Amino acid sequence: MNIRETDRPTEAIRSRILDAAEERFRTYGYNKTTMAEIATDVGMSAANLYRYFNNKQDLAAACASRCMGARSQILREAIRQPGLSASGQLRAFVRGTLQYSWDNTNKQPKINELVATIASQRQDIVHEKIQEQTALLAEILAYGNQSGEFEVDDVIRTARALYATLTLFEVPLFMSLYELEEFERLAQDVVALLIKGLEKRTH
Repeated sequence: MNIRETDRPTEAIRSRILDAAEERFRTYGYNKTTMAEIATDVGMSAANLYRYFNNKQDLAAACASRCMGARSQILREAIRQPGLSASGQLRAFVRGTLQYSWDNTNKQPKINELVATIASQRQDIVHEKIQEQTALLAEILAYGNQSGEFEVDDVIRTARALYATLTLFEVPLFMSLYELEEFERLAQDVVALLIKGLEKRTH
């Protein structure tokens, strides 16, 4: 269905634009995608598309933000599975992070171009994503303190340190370093080391 020039901007139309743009970026890459092509995919004129997004960079940033939000939701559901200990939650977080990054990098290689573009041009989006991931790690640490499994004096500072440590399993650029099985073994070893450092000491 074509979108008329007189249609008022709505979230539903904006969502359709993001769907079309994301499909283009994943298939052809950021640099080879034009606003005119996205407009055609949605069924509107390029001029009408600019009523919703000022330029391709803004549109790409919105796509990246939505993808990052989807990642956070997947990790949030993973760590909040019933019956998990704090250690189990941390393992689920790292496993989910690695699997998401691996799948996106290897099944959708053009996404790396979009990530690199956003990382260099819209650092606010990257920092927002880091804050979301750090908040989930802080949630795990706080639960570990409450359950008596962990002994963490500064939850926020430790969560930031954990995020920095786990970056290897998240950044698409690193996904070409190892095969998935080797990455999984490395992730298990890193998490085991982290858990040992977080565990409550017996005095």
